[in-house]
Amino acid sequence: MEIETTRFGKLEINEERIITFPKGLLGFPSHKRFALIQTGDQNYFFWLQSLDDPGLAFVVTDPAIFFRDYEFALREDSQQELGLSDASEAQILIICNKVGEYLTGNLQGPLVINAASRVAQQVVLNDRRFSTRQPLFRLQGGLPLARSA
Repeated sequence: MEIETTRFGKLEINEERIITFPKGLLGFPSHKRFALIQTGDQNYFFWLQSLDDPGLAFVVTDPAIFFRDYEFALREDSQQELGLSDASEAQILIICNKVGEYLTGNLQGPLVINAASRVAQQVVLNDRRFSTRQPLFRLQGGLPLARSA
């Protein structure tokens, strides 16, 4: 499938890279279809590119790369909406943002993806341990700020 993006121009993507968010993303309820795009050889960061808006894309990463102990209980209604028989079958990504000199991750609003069906949902966690702007690393130094043992 060919898609148009403002960052990368026209891209040919495998349909297996398309993720559907039936409820959209927080702040973007009408954007429901996204493609997960890898732009280089490194596997830490990807672009979640909207198929509905060529100018809308988010940098995402697997939070386990930075926080080995990042876990949360997925509500039963979310698990059912995603068609997950077990929450451990879900793939988790977080949206990243540049805040000052840091790259941060939204640990309070993770993206939960059923890897088999590619149906996803952004959930909101009511857990004070997590921040919407959790520092991942300082951009100038590139060294991670937090790693769990």
